Amino acid sequence: MNKGLAFFKPALLALGQIIILFSSIVYIINSGAQVMGYSWQWDRVPDFILVYEDGEWWATELLSGLWVTMQISFFSLFATFLIGLITTLARVSSSISARLLSRLYIEIIRNTPLLVQIYILYFVLGPVIGLDRFTTAVLALALFQGAYTAEILRSGLNSIPTGQFEACRTLGLSSFSTYYYVILPQVIQRTLPPLTNEIVSLVKNSSIVSVMAIFDLTTEGRNIIADTAMPFEIWFTVAIIYLCLTVTISFFAAQLETKLGAHWR
Repeated sequence: MNKGLAFFKPALLALGQIIILFSSIVYIINSGAQVMGYSWQWDRVPDFILVYEDGEWWATELLSGLWVTMQISFFSLFATFLIGLITTLARVSSSISARLLSRLYIEIIRNTPLLVQIYILYFVLGPVIGLDRFTTAVLALALFQGAYTAEILRSGLNSIPTGQFEACRTLGLSSFSTYYYVILPQVIQRTLPPLTNEIVSLVKNSSIVSVMAIFDLTTEGRNIIADTAMPFEIWFTVAIIYLCLTVTISFFAAQLETKLGAHWR
């Protein structure tokens, strides 16, 4: 019983803090709305999430937008780790050109805004190489987050003692086997908290791709507001959906970190 409580304690504490913070924000906003004389229409919000018709439940605008956001985030996450890993290996390789190219990529991406990168990909490079909006959104997010992920993985890789590389060579392991079976599992375990932050940032940054008229959660929320003039209710609902999504990711990452820590100990 004690072990079970200890297992869920970090998540429960985080959830309690979120509830307290959220309750305080709700109180402040509601007080401000009363001063402004704003009439809340929360009873209309569920119709933009799910509706029951003809004996079945149907997903409406916000739920459909959430599904698009999750698709973009999933494919972007896979591409982010792939780009980050390749860039990390290039940064520590013996090739001067690979190190220069990877460093140039990181510096350009980290020192320019994501929105500008999206515009360049969508309006300039996308039409030239024939990318659709969805692929452009995935590529833009992956390139942006991949630069930060590469530096996180590089810091984890540099923390691995050189003796482990020497031991792998002594055992006759190939470079692929060395990294796949010995080095990368330790790098992931050591960098899991900052990698989780990158995943959360990727999900939140996916809202920016709405500038390309992709019908994600943010775009659907904006369209609903234009039709209903309910900015407060819809934006709060969108924020809550994003919050639930990112908190879920953080929860599973915390459990994974606990399991990996116990395994390595």
